[in-house]
Amino acid sequence: MLRDLLISRIQNHIPFVPRPFEALGRELNLSEEEILRELRKLKEERIVRQISPIYSAKAVGYDSALVAFRVDPSRIEEVAAVVSEHPGVSHNYEREHDFNLWFTLAVPPDAPLSIEDTVSRMAERTGVRDYVILRTVRSFKLSVKLDYGSLSEREREAVEGGDTVRRFLSEEEKEIVRVTQRDVPLIPRPFEALARELGVSEEFLIEKLASFKEEGVIRRFAAILHHRKAGFRANGMTVWKVPPQRVEEVGRFLASFRSVSHCYERTTNHLWGYNLFTMIHGRSREEVVSFVERVGKEIQIEDYRILFSTREFKKRRIELFSEEFYEREGKQVGVHAHEGKDLAGGS
Repeated sequence: MLRDLLISRIQNHIPFVPRPFEALGRELNLSEEEILRELRKLKEERIVRQISPIYSAKAVGYDSALVAFRVDPSRIEEVAAVVSEHPGVSHNYEREHDFNLWFTLAVPPDAPLSIEDTVSRMAERTGVRDYVILRTVRSFKLSVKLDYGSLSEREREAVEGGDTVRRFLSEEEKEIVRVTQRDVPLIPRPFEALARELGVSEEFLIEKLASFKEEGVIRRFAAILHHRKAGFRANGMTVWKVPPQRVEEVGRFLASFRSVSHCYERTTNHLWGYNLFTMIHGRSREEVVSFVERVGKEIQIEDYRILFSTREFKKRRIELFSEEFYEREGKQVGVHAHEGKDLAGGS
């Protein structure tokens, strides 16, 4: 089906050229207007969430972690609301575990507060006593592309992951990130409109974005889907307890499945002993359980848990270098936003 082919294609790569949708149409034997019309429908039907350059927060100096709170179930909504209001929180889910509130937190390199301080303040404010901050030790995969039939399908090419080189951005480059990380306009020359907003030429902007892609600052220019609208309703974060000497082997094997969108080795502590995390997206809970059981036997790892999400409190990509973040954090530490950046040693 042509629509399925388009959905699959736009999740992988859209070119950085003056008329990207025309280029996409040539590949699929469609006109530019046909591509744009179908993309607008996909947005209206909430199948496509966003079409934009996808930036690597780590590559531009951000610090991030996965955090889990143990919350009294009767207070989960109250606590989740406090967590979700933080501009550095991108995903916030209730999951099936004693540690039942899971969220990702990222802060810029010149943030007034560290991740540890931020989480500590959140916990104090909400009365949460037990929490874990799980940092990435190694990344084997970060590639959300929902274009497979069976959960057992393997990747056709190398997956995104591995070490990321951190890049210092100039103030001009930060402004480019702020503007281009948003949804691109669905018009024939989207970069021309963005360049006009930035006060630069279309050619300059496209060259800059292409260089960001080459350096790893941008992972790809592509579409992000609404998982449930695309038919993937079972979101199972599977955590594995893997012997240290087998993490490389197991991590690479698990990352090879197309249904695994994220695969990380993370830190452990006295409250949390699972060191390998995989995010698996399936069409049903039963499908995910069956897949994990089968894979667990194959890799001979028996100690694992599938933490299905039961509620989604927040899901949006963080806005890198947003003024909202600095203003909020400045108030948290009792200083003006720009003073906060100066105190942190930022530019």
